[in-house]
Amino acid sequence: MPPTLPRRYWGNFSGVNVVQKQLEAYREQFRDYKMTPQRRLILQTLLENQEQHLSAEELFALLKEKDREIGLATVYRTLELMEALNIVHKLNFGDGRSRYELCQPQAEHQHHHLVCLQCGRILEVKEDLLHQLETLIEKEHGFQILDHRVSFYGYCSECRKSKATGEDNDE
Repeated sequence: MPPTLPRRYWGNFSGVNVVQKQLEAYREQFRDYKMTPQRRLILQTLLENQEQHLSAEELFALLKEKDREIGLATVYRTLELMEALNIVHKLNFGDGRSRYELCQPQAEHQHHHLVCLQCGRILEVKEDLLHQLETLIEKEHGFQILDHRVSFYGYCSECRKSKATGEDNDE
């Protein structure tokens, strides 16, 4: 029988799901609102899919796999509430759908996005190289910048490769 660790170490090795810990971290932002099972499931699904920029419909499809009773109207209302509570950002990439991503409260600025015009893939750029531009704008216009959002539109590496391969095959 393997040795057991003292109780004080259980928090580090108990296998507690990271998503569950993150859910608890968001609980404070819901302090004036009831954390219903549906809201909790929506937040949990967003946490599980943080690398994606889900539309309400895509989120709904994922939720239906977990709870067949949840309605699309509930998803929309919850996303609106989460946006008002600064839990999610609503993004528009010109594809006719609003997309959502979790806010990163510790981040000084939003990250930037690369949007592929062929496959619709959305990549995140973590680097923020606009500090000099912000400083210049603030000095020249007396404008205090709190944040900015930038999206670059073009073709991802996979689409560029397949396009190049397709062109080579035509010759």
